[in-house]
Formats: sequence, structure tokens, C-alpha cells
Amino acid sequence: MQIFTQFSEIRAFVKAAKMQGKRIGFVPTMGNLHEGHLQLVRQAKQTNDICVVSIFVNPLQFGLSEDWEQYPRTFDSDVEKLKGENTEVLFYPSESEMYPNGMQNQTRVFCPTMTDILCGASRPGHFEGVTTVVTKLLHIVKPHEAIFGIKDFQQLAVIRRMAEDLCMDVQISASPIARAADGLALSSRNGYLTDEERLTANQIYKSLQWVQSQLASGETNYKQLEEAASKQIEAVGMRIDYFSIRNAKTLEEAVSEDANLVVLAAAYLGNTRLIDNVTITL
Repeated sequence: MQIFTQFSEIRAFVKAAKMQGKRIGFVPTMGNLHEGHLQLVRQAKQTNDICVVSIFVNPLQFGLSEDWEQYPRTFDSDVEKLKGENTEVLFYPSESEMYPNGMQNQTRVFCPTMTDILCGASRPGHFEGVTTVVTKLLHIVKPHEAIFGIKDFQQLAVIRRMAEDLCMDVQISASPIARAADGLALSSRNGYLTDEERLTANQIYKSLQWVQSQLASGETNYKQLEEAASKQIEAVGMRIDYFSIRNAKTLEEAVSEDANLVVLAAAYLGNTRLIDNVTITL
């Protein structure tokens, strides 16, 4: 596996590969890789000739009270995992490489829709940081396809809208949620959970599944379902951020005419914020 840290290096590599007719797949990450990330890598390798993975813990998407400094940096083990998947290229830029004029002076990319609700309401500025760094990475790597996980459903929707609005010549693809045996969605932040907290962390998924089954059986009182599911999650000691049934494309609150729905949840278990979702077509 080749490891590049400079724009010029990765751009030269990709340009040469494209001249040879190679198709480039791209998986942007913040490191601390787990099975969910490796699932993205495998998908990229199935549909492309070369898989490029990036690792960059983007400070622009962390709020003032969030865990940028504490976010796990596990570069050596990440490299070994990527080598185990026969990943061709790792792009590992520094903060100064990504933001040469400093973050305060960085040109921002702002998506005016879908970014001030759900996770956006709880994490002001988060999605502006995401869309800015993803735009930069896509311009640097210039892949044919970029793969993102469905666990971050809102992020995926925002990135798709951004790519459409900015006429980006890249295919934005989704990868299914990777889950532990008990259903907990895999996340780098799961490592913050204590052993005791880990035993109840899958309640979010249980409640999502319950709502999914209620919708499939014809229940249309969405507010009542949201309230009941929230109480289920709170009953095991979690603090609800949101539990919401939405239109899967627009992320607007679902109405009875909507056929494609997504049920999204975020909750705190101790100091750890967990998110998850399920989709359903009626």
C-alpha cells in the first residue's frame, strides 16, 4: 500500500492511473477504522480498479464542546487493517496541508437544506465542516466513485445534495450499516462506552426495528410512534437527542403520502452520542 501525505503526490498517482484506464474508488474516513469502514473499502474494490482511502480527523466538523482532541488516532493499526484488505492507496494529509490558510480563513461549502435539523440542530456548524472537507477531498482525489456509510444517513443525504448542486463529476454511493451481533451500529465512538453501557447500547436499534414493524403493519400516527420509541430508549438510561420519522429523500417530517421513509435516532449513553437509522418503503 502506498501512503501519500501531499496533494501533489495523490494527484499525480490518480492522474497516472486514469491515463491507464483505471477506475478510482474513494473512501474518506477519520481513522480509528472498524469493520464498518472496511466494508466501505471492500465495496470500493468491487466496483473500481483502485481504492483510495483517506484518514483525516477534520477539526472543522467538531463543535467547541466536542471531542476533536480526544478522538482516537490509531494510525498504525489503521494501516494494518487497510493492508489486510489489499488497499492500494492511503491519503494521510496534515491539518496544514488541508487548511493551508488556517481554518478561520478557509472558504466554506454550505448546504442550505437538511443541515439545521436532526444532527445539525444538535451540532451547529457540523455539516458545514463535513461538506467543506468532502468537497476538498473530492477535488484533490478526483475519484470516479466515493462511498459513504448509511449509518450517517443525514450526512449521506447532504453530500448527495451538495454533489448534485455543485455538478460534481463523481458517483456518490452508499454502503449498508455494519452492525455488531446484537444489532448495535458500528462506530468509532462505541469505544467510549463502558462495559456496562455497552450492554444497553443496542436499545436504539431495537426501538428503530419496533417502529419499522409498526409502520409496515400500517400504523400512521408518526408522532405517537416517535414518543413511544423515545420512552423505550430512555427507559434503559439513555438521554434522547431526537427520534424522528422522515421522508428518506428530503429529510422533511414524514406525512402519510410518503412511500420512502427513514427512521432516525440519536441518543446519549453516558457521555457518548450514538446515532442509528432504518429505512422502509411502504
